Amino acid sequence: MNIFDIIGPVMIGPSSSHTAGAVRIGRVSRKILGDDVAKAEIGLAGSFAQTGKGHGTDRALVAGLMGMDTDDDRIKHSFTVAKEQGLEFHFSEIKIPHSHPNTVKLHLVGKTGKECAVQGSSVGGGNIIITSVNEMETELTGSSDTLIIAHKDMPGMIAAVTSLMAEHGVNIGNFKLNRPHKGFQAVMTVEIDGAMDRNTIAHLREMPHIDSVVYLYANQ
Repeated sequence: MNIFDIIGPVMIGPSSSHTAGAVRIGRVSRKILGDDVAKAEIGLAGSFAQTGKGHGTDRALVAGLMGMDTDDDRIKHSFTVAKEQGLEFHFSEIKIPHSHPNTVKLHLVGKTGKECAVQGSSVGGGNIIITSVNEMETELTGSSDTLIIAHKDMPGMIAAVTSLMAEHGVNIGNFKLNRPHKGFQAVMTVEIDGAMDRNTIAHLREMPHIDSVVYLYANQ
C-alpha cells in the first residue's frame, strides 16, 4: 500500500477528511493529554464509523495518538507500531447528535496516569475542529498557536491571564471560556497571533488556581 492510498493530497475530499484530518485529531489529542498515550477508547460517529475503515481513519487516528504527522509512512502500519509501543486501543461506533459527519470521541489514558476526553471533527482538506475537552465545549481549529488553560472558576482569573499575556507582548486573536458549573473548573481557549515564548508559558503555569496549560502550535 502506497502512503498516498491512505493520506492522499491535502484537499477537500474523502482522503484528506478521513485520514489527514484524523491524524491531526490524534496528534492534537495527544498534546492535550500531555503524556504518551497508554490506552485509548475511540468512538467513531457518522461517516467516520460508516466508511472510515476503508479510508484508513482507524489507522490514522492511532498514528496521530503516537505523534506521527500526516506524511509519516508508518501510518499504514500504525496498529503494529502501537502494539510494539504498548499502546492499547479499542474502537466502537457511537452516535453524537448534531455533530459533524466526520467526528470522533476519544478517552485517553497516559503512561503516567493522566486522563482526558477529546471530541473532534475533520471538516475537509485536512482541517479539524476540536469541539470538546473533558466534556467542556471549546472551539479549537489548530490554525493559530493556541493555549488551553484549565483553571478554577473564580473572579479575576480572566483578567490575570490576559494581563500577564499583555505584559509579555502576546496579542489575543480569539478567546473562548467554558464553565459547566459556576465555581468549579473552567477552561479558557486562547488563540494568539504569532508565538509565545517558553518563559511566558512557564509563568502562566505558576499562577495561582491554574490547573494546567497546554500550548498547541499551529497546524500540528
